[in-house]
Amino acid sequence: MPATARLYAEALSVAYARAPVLDHLSAEIPDGALTVIAGLNGCGKSTLLRSLDGKAIHRQRSRAVARKLAILPQSPAAPEGLTVRDLAARGRTPYQSALRQWSNQDAAAVEQALELTGMVSWAGRPLESLSGGQRQRAWIAMALAQDTEILLLDEPTTYLDLPHQIELLKLVQKLNRETGRTVAMVLHDINLAARFANHVLALKDGRVFCQGRPGEIVTETVMQSVFGLACRVIADPVHGAPYVIPL
Repeated sequence: MPATARLYAEALSVAYARAPVLDHLSAEIPDGALTVIAGLNGCGKSTLLRSLDGKAIHRQRSRAVARKLAILPQSPAAPEGLTVRDLAARGRTPYQSALRQWSNQDAAAVEQALELTGMVSWAGRPLESLSGGQRQRAWIAMALAQDTEILLLDEPTTYLDLPHQIELLKLVQKLNRETGRTVAMVLHDINLAARFANHVLALKDGRVFCQGRPGEIVTETVMQSVFGLACRVIADPVHGAPYVIPL
């Protein structure tokens, strides 16, 4: 794999209960990019996201992996009464040990994560008192507090209404641009993917069908081949990104 791709899968096959999900798949996530993994339900998007790493992930200690990449799964859950700051502090768990307890460095990482996500004012609030969008920001703050260069988000806009989806994706885009973090996320809305990503990876039948910039991937031919969707693709009149109009 190229030296510029620290996050990749090579000849990866994954099955659940002997049912194949990924079939000898090879993929790479460009460093510093905001990559969206797209495809039909059940094509292996979330499985691929959980399998990515620059080394054979099963040979590494979980603590070592957590210091290199942060992953936010679908619909994460937290104990009742946990505050936003408490949740963000859990992102520092990979750095804790019997010999290394909470430090000023940990506190600074948590405060920076809260600031980056705009959650400082809500830091003392319990998660259950927040809106869906605010809760997602709190979870992202926890991931940021891990202080990794790679951030993996599995369907971060699930259960959010459209305004909160846009708000969250703007935040992720800002983090990518301002901090240089490599971000890979699973999204179902191809128009949002085209608007916010600078790299799109399309899966079909457990393999990478194609990947590249949104303008190269979000085309009528690819939409028909990957999603079985007859459509027209035009330029978004506001943002210039490809925009899919189903027929």
